[in-house]
Amino acid sequence: MNKNVYSVSQVNSYIKNMFAQDFMMNRIYVKGEVSNCKYHPTGHIYFTLKDPGGAIQAVLFSRDRKGLAFPMKNGDDVVVLGTIAVYERDGKYQLYAKEILLDGAGVLYQRFEALKQELEDMGMFAAEYKQPIPRYVKKVGIVTASTGAAIRDIQNIASRRNPYVQLILYPALVQGEGAASSIAEGISALDDYGVDVMIVGRGGGSMEDLWAFNEELVARAIFNCQTPVISAVGHETDFTIADFVADLRAPTPSAAAELAVYDIRELLEQLAGYRLILNQNISHCLEVWRERLRHKGEQMSFLTPQNQIRDKRQRCADIQIQLADLMEQKILKLRHRMELCAGGLEGASPLQKLSQGYAFVSDKSGRAVLDAAALKPGDLLNVDFLKGRVQARVENVTVDDRWKEEEPYAGGSTGEDAGGAVGRD
Repeated sequence: MNKNVYSVSQVNSYIKNMFAQDFMMNRIYVKGEVSNCKYHPTGHIYFTLKDPGGAIQAVLFSRDRKGLAFPMKNGDDVVVLGTIAVYERDGKYQLYAKEILLDGAGVLYQRFEALKQELEDMGMFAAEYKQPIPRYVKKVGIVTASTGAAIRDIQNIASRRNPYVQLILYPALVQGEGAASSIAEGISALDDYGVDVMIVGRGGGSMEDLWAFNEELVARAIFNCQTPVISAVGHETDFTIADFVADLRAPTPSAAAELAVYDIRELLEQLAGYRLILNQNISHCLEVWRERLRHKGEQMSFLTPQNQIRDKRQRCADIQIQLADLMEQKILKLRHRMELCAGGLEGASPLQKLSQGYAFVSDKSGRAVLDAAALKPGDLLNVDFLKGRVQARVENVTVDDRWKEEEPYAGGSTGEDAGGAVGRD
């Protein structure tokens, strides 16, 4: 018996390994017509891909359904990107689909993916090369067809948001032969002209219609542009190479106009709000400073020469009144003291004694005579009364024993404040 005998499983496994090791089988585009298309409850799609010369079984697993962007049905001409491998149990090979495109877009899509990967590897999609879009612009450059819906949408949106913004159109070809070079020339021309921001795009269409924006020439023109560029190609679901290179992607031309042109109404509302806040703050500050000024004015009014003079006059008047009161009190006190002294003096005054009927007796030399014993008959005496003086001669001397114990007067001053007084008795 021949020793080179293999089991069915070994053969199928060997063939599977052969397919797995074939690079072409791991990523292949297959074109054909869909037949026997069945949507399984699990989410898998089983179908046959055929052409006039043959057929191949295919499956799209539920995990890869994102690679199908349309409802596939029998009769569709499609291009399937996937892997060819052997199903060991049945010993059949089949196509395991990853992406399914309608025929016509498949080749273009392959070119698109290849260029996208190449430019991405070169760093043309890197975030550090993206320029910020100016918030307030005066000139907006537009690279698009002059007769398409895109330019009308941009004009309508821009005029509504800010009619003072200048729109500068470079009428470029956006489809067909020469479109890529026309778009690139428009980008370069507006960049040299000097606009604040640039919108590059067109309305929606098929992949073939939008292909000019997938050309490397346009991508490099956008990347080298010194002006910030907003791409606005197709509809919201359409993506082109220009979208990845541009500084900002807008889903539609209308959206690009909204991103490029600031709404002046919003700005005016903000300015009105700022003006209101500013006026309120100014009013508050004015009121505060007005109150301070009024307070300072009141303080200054007390410091004017007139007020100073009036204040000094008032102070002088108050001091004068105080001095008058003090003087009055002093005078009253001195008057009272004087009255007391006057009373004392009056009690000791010779005139007071004389007014009471007494007389002042002095000898011929003017000395007061206090002791009768010092006299002898024949001595001359001067007798002073309250009114007038008389001279008398001593005829008789009588000594009263009551005065013997007292020391006789030995003499005194010659003034009238001392002397002997003679009563009327």
